[in-house]
Amino acid sequence: MAKVLIIGAGGAALSAAISAKEQGAEVIVVTKEYPTRSQTCMAQGGINAAISKEDSIDSHIADTLKSAKGLADEKAVELMCSKAPEAISWLDSIGVPFSRTQDAKIAQRRLGGATHPRACYAQDYTGLKILHTLYDYANKLEITFLNERFLLELLVEDNRAYGALFLNIRSGEVEAITADSVIIATGGYSKLYNTHSTNSKAATGDGIAAAARVGAKLSNMEFVQFHPTALKSSAILISESARGAGGKLLNSKGERFVDELKPRDEVSLAIYKEMQKGEDILLDITHLGEAFIEEELPQERKLAILYEGIDPVKAPLPIKPAAHYTMGGIAVDLAMQSSIEALYAVGECSESKVHGANRLGGNSLLEIVVFGKIAGENAAKQKATQQKEPLEPIKKAKEKLQKLLQKEPKANFYQTRVTLGDLFYTKCGIKRNAKELEELVEFIEQTKASLTDFGISDTNKSYNTNLTDYLEFENILQVAEFVAKGALDNQESIGAHRRSDI
Repeated sequence: MAKVLIIGAGGAALSAAISAKEQGAEVIVVTKEYPTRSQTCMAQGGINAAISKEDSIDSHIADTLKSAKGLADEKAVELMCSKAPEAISWLDSIGVPFSRTQDAKIAQRRLGGATHPRACYAQDYTGLKILHTLYDYANKLEITFLNERFLLELLVEDNRAYGALFLNIRSGEVEAITADSVIIATGGYSKLYNTHSTNSKAATGDGIAAAARVGAKLSNMEFVQFHPTALKSSAILISESARGAGGKLLNSKGERFVDELKPRDEVSLAIYKEMQKGEDILLDITHLGEAFIEEELPQERKLAILYEGIDPVKAPLPIKPAAHYTMGGIAVDLAMQSSIEALYAVGECSESKVHGANRLGGNSLLEIVVFGKIAGENAAKQKATQQKEPLEPIKKAKEKLQKLLQKEPKANFYQTRVTLGDLFYTKCGIKRNAKELEELVEFIEQTKASLTDFGISDTNKSYNTNLTDYLEFENILQVAEFVAKGALDNQESIGAHRRSDI
């Protein structure tokens, strides 16, 4: 029986865990937070599948390839889209409470870039309800969960993964978990943009950084999708479902200036151009009526009232584009295996060649289920081997942490992280140019050169959030370099990578 270690606990990790367990593998899921706090719960609009008579798998494939601007792999897209109806059927069978039509069929809505209403949804809580259902099902299978463990390093020897090292956040101790295969499902890196992102604070690219440190190939790191409608003051996401239902984007003059259901890169670019003219941008759903909003968009209303102080039933919402999804990540093949044997990656941390230059709305939840199951199945097929205890890696990890706890900080890494996020939003955002990207790369290199000046003030071992914040800072700085240099090197203006100088 193979032993599969899964790092992360969102929808991709849980789908992989369930699949591996059903293949007979021993499965351990390790996460730095808790499964129900994973980024999957922020996916609101829906999960794509061509299940209506009017739609087709071929149309789903065509829409995905068009949105990707030619940078997706057709075989990978075909694999994902062809398995979409089966994925919905499976989710429905394990209890996901999808919204229903009057004849009890799964309800679907149209999202940006889609030619048909294709996104199966559960009000505007789709990701959350999928996540909770997967977690419940994983617990029924008695899958082991280890929460509050921070990934320190992956264990690799002779280009083969055999486990990982973790910081036990509760105790402050270093723990090693060996396995026959490892699946990274740690999410993306949009929090690189700090307050200019819709993501949770945990989206710091930990798995991608760790994979890069052991030599795994990365791909398309410069492609960061900006969601068109985040609340202006807080960057809290207002789902594409609001526009899918008929929401209008207006400038300060009350004029519509873009087809709201174009692909996200095009809508965000149109908003950016209006903002450059000095226009404020509003999302208006008042015409949909209170009854509809309460039934179909209840979360959007609650979020708007809580974070912006505006009831969208009564007034339009001030919005702005914000970093939302990262198309780049750990390069994988159709088995979800990376360039390192027995090391798999799935979900937003992976680059599975289905999103290309711009992800189609509704495909992220689909990817984590379809490819999560594929990753779990293949990881479970790895032969069981006798794993040695990683004494030397454990020693190095302990020494690093001890030095951090003893070192007197000379500079505040929290402020540097804020500055980094602001610089990325202005210099590596919706529009980019060589001069500003060069300035950004220079800032990153200077920050890396001064890493010895940073440190932590909290010397406690147990629940030391100052320590984990710093470790996240190191990871996000590493990822930042890949993103900025990738953007500078890419001379093609396409999708989510728009060069104003080309």
